[in-house]
Amino acid sequence: MGPNAAAAKQAEQLRINGNTYFKKDRFGAAIDAYTEAITLCPNVPIYWTNRALCHLKRNDWERVEEDSRKAIQLDSSSVKAHYMLGLALLQRQESAKGIKELEKALDLGRGANPKGYMVEEIWQELAKAKYHEWERSSSERTWELQSLKLACESALKEKHLLEFSQAEGFVDDPTTSHSEQLEALKVVFKIAAEADTPTEVPDYLCCRITLDIFHDPVITPSGLTYERAVILEHLQKVGKFDPITREPLDPSQLVPNLAIKEAVQAFLDKHGWAYKVD
Repeated sequence: MGPNAAAAKQAEQLRINGNTYFKKDRFGAAIDAYTEAITLCPNVPIYWTNRALCHLKRNDWERVEEDSRKAIQLDSSSVKAHYMLGLALLQRQESAKGIKELEKALDLGRGANPKGYMVEEIWQELAKAKYHEWERSSSERTWELQSLKLACESALKEKHLLEFSQAEGFVDDPTTSHSEQLEALKVVFKIAAEADTPTEVPDYLCCRITLDIFHDPVITPSGLTYERAVILEHLQKVGKFDPITREPLDPSQLVPNLAIKEAVQAFLDKHGWAYKVD
């Protein structure tokens, strides 16, 4: 066995030791083991993500960011690295950058094998961040609309008073016209506020089992769309059949429903309130 192979074998054993310490919540010992593994083999991304996860458990966000960035340099498709980098950036109020990393993690995570499937976990954090972002911008828009509405009403009132003084002695009364204009103004501002007014998410954008908006929609040969995590759990624990049509179904037959995924994203982009999680 050459020196490189020996170092790799030793580093792998250190990773296994680190995992054992991690499971026992001995994060300091786990960090030491992963650090030794990194010293021996610095180009293995999982050593960096494992150590980043230990730092996350200790709320050491600066080190989470450092290790996650290093892991991404080594493997740009690392779901865990993008996810943890996103969380670290959110911690230091880098909202837009943090959301971007979580979105990247979500996209990569949708294609991950079931063992490393993290979509639900990522979605929860992304949805929280996006909902807070919507709350901030929605408050600003509401305030701006209210100010504009008051200014328009005030301008209409002045116009009405002017017309009323000029109309004295004539048969035509501008009061009716003024009321109609105020009513029209109210309708216009109601429509302008609609996107920020929470309603119900359309049924076709929701999983028929969870009743929640789709996070990772997949379509079956029968043409029905389910949340991937939910249908996989059904196939594993209940049986290999479609829960609604009862037709035989194998996990390999599930295909991402890209049309619904895009429709969900378009809806969320327009209606940020739909990101709210319980």
